[in-house]
Parts: sequence; C-alpha cells; structure tokens
Amino acid sequence: MATAMTGSVTDLYPSRAATEVSTPRKDPVVWGSPDTAGPIATTDLQSFERDGFLAIDQLITEDEVAVYHQELERLVTDPGIRADERSIIEPKSKEIRSVFEVHKISEVFAALVRDERVVGRARQILGSDVYVHQSRINVKPGFGASGFYWHSDFETWHAEDGLPNMRTVSVSIALTENYDTNGGLMIMPGSHRTFLGCAGATPKDNYKKSLQMQDAGTPSDEALTAMASEYGIKLFTGRAGSATWFDCNCMHGSGDNITPFPRSNVFIVFNSVENAAVEPFAAPVRRPEFIGARDFTPVK
Repeated sequence: MATAMTGSVTDLYPSRAATEVSTPRKDPVVWGSPDTAGPIATTDLQSFERDGFLAIDQLITEDEVAVYHQELERLVTDPGIRADERSIIEPKSKEIRSVFEVHKISEVFAALVRDERVVGRARQILGSDVYVHQSRINVKPGFGASGFYWHSDFETWHAEDGLPNMRTVSVSIALTENYDTNGGLMIMPGSHRTFLGCAGATPKDNYKKSLQMQDAGTPSDEALTAMASEYGIKLFTGRAGSATWFDCNCMHGSGDNITPFPRSNVFIVFNSVENAAVEPFAAPVRRPEFIGARDFTPVK
C-alpha cells in the first residue's frame, strides 16, 4: 500500500481505509540508549521492548495513594467538573467515567506528572524530553461500569490526533486494588510490533462517542482472534499504588466491572517532544486539545 502524506509528514501507518491492513512496526520501542540515565533497570527496559509493557508493584506509596484518591473523589463529586466538557459520563449510570486534562485541572495531579518516578521513566523509554499528550482519571465503580473494547491507542492518536511515529508511552497508576474480576487492563504481549490499520472512515466529532464506547478504530473479530492466538492475553492485577507502563501500539482493552469493587486509576500519556502532533492522518478534524494536546511544552 502506498503511503500518504499529511503536510510534509509521511503516513507510515495507514488506517481508516476501506479494508483492514497490517503493517510491521517501523519505529523503535525503546528510543533511549542502554546507558540513558533513569529509574528503569536495563533488564526491565529489555522486558518492555520485548513485551510492550512493564508492571511495577509499587510506584507510589500507600500514603500517596490516599492523597491522589481523595483528589479523584473531589473532582468527580464537583458539580463544576461534571458540567465541564472534559468530563465523560457513563451512558447507563450517568456517573462520571473519566475526567481529562487532570494535570491542568489539579495541582495534585500536576505534581504527579512532574514526579521523577513518573516522567523520568517516560524520558528513559522515549529517549528525549516529553510532554503530556493526554491525562485523565478513570473511575470504574462497581455494579455495571462499562469496559473498553480492544484497540491500539496509537491507531487513534495517529489517525485522529496526528502523532507521526510510535514514540509515545502511557502509564496507568492504580488508585484502588486491581483484582482479576473488576474490569482490569488486558494487553496482548508483543502486539506492539504490528500496527493494525482499521477499516472504516472516521466520523466527524467521533471522540464524543468513542470516549464512551469504541467504534471507529476497532479491529475486526478475525484480526483480534489471530492476534490473541499469536500473542496471548495478559491481565494486570495489583494493589493500589501499582502501575503499568505500556507502549502506545499495544493491543489492549478492559471488561465491564460487575463486581462491588471499584477500579479507579490515573492515566498519563507522554509523547516525545520530537514527535509533536501534525494534522490528523485519517480524520476530518482534530480532536479537542484536552484529549490530544497541542501544547508541546516539555515536562520539567
């Protein structure tokens, strides 16, 4: 398939066309050199490169968890935050599902983004200064909070936000216990090495629907079956304060939470300052900046 152009940037990962297409990854996974300073051990970096993720048993302490969870509760119970367009509401329960751009709404979460245990790992993986492409808190209360279907974040960030290359990493920090039953994160290990370009054009303002339920950018059942058969599926569990770092192109998803036990986390996406967003590669308009940032100021 011929590669398209967005401005002067070549589209290395075509998607949202008439048919689904698989493209081998053209970018490194770990961009930093082996001697790049940072909090990740060399063996863990090698594991991240191989699997596309790195689980950390305790990234933040119990005392810190209490502070961040209290701030999460303050935000989701604030009527002003609920009315803000950065809040996404569950279609059934009408409760808040996510609040975006929390590092700009809350100084508590802004400090977490700047914490060297967090941003230092991002710099080490991406081999450069980084900025926040997206941040949010996710609230998954018990008794029916909906999950999120299988997808690659990069497919969306490339198609709809204009990120040219796979030089982006996410961290999900648990603020409640992640059991094997309350809708935890699932990743296909090794899936980050293959880009799956999804079929179907991107509707205008697709983000308004996709943040509640993924539709455009969703792989076919046949492709997911083949990938799961090849890579397997890893379910992440862990106590509050644990974290999972994962590459932007990992195929991942989560199930509904029908247990009584809530699952809440803070989710931060770091992008390299050398991979700043251009115009969308496969969408009629940009998504709002609170979802796909256009402020490329490095985190300091």
